[in-house]
Amino acid sequence: MMMFQWQANQPVTLRCIDKYAETEDSVSIKLAALSEAQPFDFKPGQFINLGVNINGKLEFRAYSISSVPHADYLQLTIKRVTQGRVSNFIVDTLAIGDEVKALPPTGDFNCIDHPPRPHSSGSKALLISAGCGITPVFAMAQYWLAHQPDIDIAFVHVARSPEATIYFDQLHTLAATTQQFQLHLLLKERGAAPCHQGRLNAEWLKKLVPDLLQRTAYLCGPQRFMQDVQRYLETLAFDMRDFHHESFTPRAPDCANVDSDSASSSSVTVNVAALGQQVETSAGQLLADVLEQAQLPIIIACRSGICGSCKCKVNHGKVTSTSQEPLTAQEIEQGYVLACSSSIDTDLDIDIG
Repeated sequence: MMMFQWQANQPVTLRCIDKYAETEDSVSIKLAALSEAQPFDFKPGQFINLGVNINGKLEFRAYSISSVPHADYLQLTIKRVTQGRVSNFIVDTLAIGDEVKALPPTGDFNCIDHPPRPHSSGSKALLISAGCGITPVFAMAQYWLAHQPDIDIAFVHVARSPEATIYFDQLHTLAATTQQFQLHLLLKERGAAPCHQGRLNAEWLKKLVPDLLQRTAYLCGPQRFMQDVQRYLETLAFDMRDFHHESFTPRAPDCANVDSDSASSSSVTVNVAALGQQVETSAGQLLADVLEQAQLPIIIACRSGICGSCKCKVNHGKVTSTSQEPLTAQEIEQGYVLACSSSIDTDLDIDIG
């Protein structure tokens, strides 16, 4: 069976073939090709930029893939968030049979480019997650169990309660049937469930996974949670060369060197020659906002300088960028920037995409 063919940086159309609740405020959806069944290839841990039409406007957001490669669908698990325009639309409104847009899987946080480093006791992984951050590490665990069953997996997940734990039953089934998968659920309120109760800290990590210093760690969750876990690992003398993490939390721009008064009074022009468009704006404005307000065809998904969907090439002019994370050294040399993380300094001549 031929693999699904992505169209470089152009969105493709997929159809929702299944949707079901995971918890009270989260759902899983399965997306498939429009015609015949085709398997999808990606690296476990990666994400896609998903576009849905809301009130006549195509809105993109980044979501981790929670299924395994070579299935004939992509599964995404999406949680309701406060003021989450796209996430809440998917939870409440998206229906089986609806069509969506998607960009190719991407992301450096994956278990193919960063496999567990072998130790004298064998290859061991430590997966740590909280909330919906479970999705990419769950995909990693499933992939290892199916293709590299010699990898020993310790899975630490933090949640509010059994009812609020995404994949609760699947995780316990894996733990009960698979010797190399050790599950450690740490809940704020465990009720009658056979789980740990408490708040994660360095002592809990050491208690739950005594051999954590022999493992390669993969972390995903809310920004504050990840900052705390990184500090716990450092306190425990963990080798941070074996530490990998993912986040879609927007970064605050570094405005230390921007004079807001002078910036707001300086007029600049953004020229998109390929589209025959010129936009007048003020220096200091975020390039993504300017292009979006002008209704130019820019895809802005994660809005945090991570996914790369808003990549633009600056042919002439200057911007100040706070993130270049998904760009290659060659792209940076060629003048590519991330519109969501670049403020305008001077007149610009750019290409979108």
